[in-house]
Amino acid sequence: MENKENLLGVIKTLFKFKKLILMCCGAVFIGSIIVSLLLPEYYKSTTTFYAASTDFTNPDKMFGGGATDFKYYGTTDDVERLLTIATSGELVDYMVREFNLYNHYEMDSTGTKSAFYIAEKFNGLYNIQKTKYDALALSMEDQDPALSAKMANAARKKIESINLEVARKGQQQQIDAIELSIKDEEVGLKILTDSLMKLRETYSIYDIETQGETISSLFSNAMSSYSKLEGKYEAVKNSPNMPRDSIRKVKIEMDASKRQIEGLQKDLKLFNQGSSIVQILSEQHESARKQLSWDKERFKRVTAAYKTNAPSIHLVEAAQVPIVKARPTRSIIVLGSTVVALLLTVLGLLVFDHYRDVNWKEIINGDA
Repeated sequence: MENKENLLGVIKTLFKFKKLILMCCGAVFIGSIIVSLLLPEYYKSTTTFYAASTDFTNPDKMFGGGATDFKYYGTTDDVERLLTIATSGELVDYMVREFNLYNHYEMDSTGTKSAFYIAEKFNGLYNIQKTKYDALALSMEDQDPALSAKMANAARKKIESINLEVARKGQQQQIDAIELSIKDEEVGLKILTDSLMKLRETYSIYDIETQGETISSLFSNAMSSYSKLEGKYEAVKNSPNMPRDSIRKVKIEMDASKRQIEGLQKDLKLFNQGSSIVQILSEQHESARKQLSWDKERFKRVTAAYKTNAPSIHLVEAAQVPIVKARPTRSIIVLGSTVVALLLTVLGLLVFDHYRDVNWKEIINGDA
């Protein structure tokens, strides 16, 4: 019964002040209409794109190498890199210069904090975020619908340009490092080549794999031939009926064979002295030659990747000129303002009516 009486009291109070409530709500309603009509209209244009994989700028991936398959779309790291670029000061400065935003937004460009304020203004109208499908949606608002689309597309292209420039800087560093390495390797290879040639001349070694076998085989054959000639010489020398010319001929052949053996012994000794160092230097020379060849091939690949106009993003939808304004939503402003005014007015009147018999002067002065 008490709750009903309280509710009836509230209703009674509202009806008692219904004219005042209607006047306040009506004034706010009309005022919000006027204010909403005075607010400038903004149009939003949005462009959507995906991050491209860094495989497009990786020479190993571009030319069929690498341990993993080629990826078309970028990873989370690639998306985060684009978001970082999209919110960087470099992008803001570019947009301010490109579209003369100081004049467009009618802001002072000479103040000490002008750069800060223009960036705040731009960022209030600019937005980029990742969608639920892992794409990036870049939006730009402006009172000119055509300009909003133009700025959104320009911002997207600049993001792609900065991202490519970052990749190219890394590739240029690779090119410089490889080029320097090639120069050092060419000098080292020339030193190894000259040293190897001198050693080959000194030890008469030109084919280390077959030359040792050849000398050993010739030496073995010469020894065998000498043994035969020696036996033959002993046989004919002791033969009483053998002509002296024949004996002398066999002796000459035996002496020639002996000289051949001595020559082969010298060659074999010289070969054994130089074979180890020539072998080591030959292996070093071959290794250096292969490394130089590989680095030159990699230099070609990295240079080709650097010159290639690889994609940095995959465009899904370019920004189009909007035909419907994004804000303000005047109906929501008017209705929202009126409802808030109604609630505040009712609450104020109820409080006023409930405490109207209170002597506020005594309470304020502390006499109560």
